[in-house]
Amino acid sequence: MNDRTIMAKLNWFYSLELNQVDLYTAQAHALEDIYLAKTFARIAAIEQQHVDNLAEEIKKRGKEPTYLGDIISPLLGKTAGTISGLLGPKLMLKMDITLEEKAMHDYKNLILHVGNDRHLFDILWDNLLDEDLHTAWFANKLKEFAG
Repeated sequence: MNDRTIMAKLNWFYSLELNQVDLYTAQAHALEDIYLAKTFARIAAIEQQHVDNLAEEIKKRGKEPTYLGDIISPLLGKTAGTISGLLGPKLMLKMDITLEEKAMHDYKNLILHVGNDRHLFDILWDNLLDEDLHTAWFANKLKEFAG
């Protein structure tokens, strides 16, 4: 994969992670259940670490993170988070699982193409594992609501 394609993918993940920060923050604020609210706030903080790591990687490669992502992703995330928070925890968790599964799929695809760049490989794996843990938590919580 050439440098231009890798940069485009890094900016895609940067925008996605920014979206997730604001999505989960808005959902945390919309939830009345203190456990759910605290968990979503914590997940948003983890997603912010992903944003920071991706921004650092982009800058290390001599570029700046996408300006468009800085504007649009938080707006979309906050809007989706507010609306999904109003729909109730079951629908919200289902939506979040779908989003995390998309992120995991995209991370897996990029991991396969980073070549010998061990630092990027490790960043992508760390993010992938976090997304997988979030998905598992969401799925487990969804089962509790169904039972």
